[in-house]
Amino acid sequence: MRREATAARGVEIDELARRVLPGMGGVRRAQCATGPCHDTYRCWRDGREFALRVPRAAAPRSRVQRAWERRTLEAAARAGLAPPLVYADEAGGVLALAWIEGAAWTAERARSADGLAAVADLARRIHDLPVPRPARVVTPAQWVQRYRRALARAAARAPLGPDIAEADVQARLAAWARLTPRRDALCHGDLHVGNLLTEARRLWVIDWEYAHVSHPFWDLAGWITNVDLDPWQARTLLAAYLGREPRADERDALDTAAWLFDYVSLLWSALVLAGGAGPAAADLAAQARLRAARLASGAPVVA
Repeated sequence: MRREATAARGVEIDELARRVLPGMGGVRRAQCATGPCHDTYRCWRDGREFALRVPRAAAPRSRVQRAWERRTLEAAARAGLAPPLVYADEAGGVLALAWIEGAAWTAERARSADGLAAVADLARRIHDLPVPRPARVVTPAQWVQRYRRALARAAARAPLGPDIAEADVQARLAAWARLTPRRDALCHGDLHVGNLLTEARRLWVIDWEYAHVSHPFWDLAGWITNVDLDPWQARTLLAAYLGREPRADERDALDTAAWLFDYVSLLWSALVLAGGAGPAAADLAAQARLRAARLASGAPVVA
């Protein structure tokens, strides 16, 4: 049964590629990535190469969110931050982009002094992008509410690991709401090593589907928690981003952002695992346990 399903999926992908990719004749493809929500294929047609992203199941996002993702990708591509967009299906979530022959980052590089400086510069470039209109503004409280509702519908348990006190969640959300000064910016929303590619001396960012408008520290928090930086590495990243030594209130603000990013990611992980995460399930569960333990410890994320 599994073999038949895999074969049927292959036929579906071949037909999709022939329909949406520019050029004539046949299409060759090779699966290059699989995740809890999407599969990505490297495709060849008429001497050109493409990255084709296909949802693993019915797309849970609305047409409005997909339209925002398309506009964001177009803005990022114009700035040389994202590969050029070739095709976008706002109803089904299918995307095709020009293929970038880049090297993925390693965790070691992500934690190095050079890597932290490069990510700080990249984050500033992202945050300087013009915000597509109408803007998709999402606060941490809205992410929490959205995923909690989805978990309730799925009858899924969260968090995965040590229980997180609701009082702690509300205290962090209240601290976030008090952050000043607040310079909202376009945030990528999911910065991690798998979403960065190096081509020669150029850095590309992929997978913009979680992009939204928020405090810019949200992206720094994503890198800190996704890469599991230690407190001094997190401080180095913040200093590189600011171009100076951070103040105590800025360190506290980033610590709040990192705690909330971990919590939102934990809820997302529980939701994805409840629906079946495919080959990524084991890694996703392990990462969720790490996040839960970090949240429960309450230890500062930024030195």
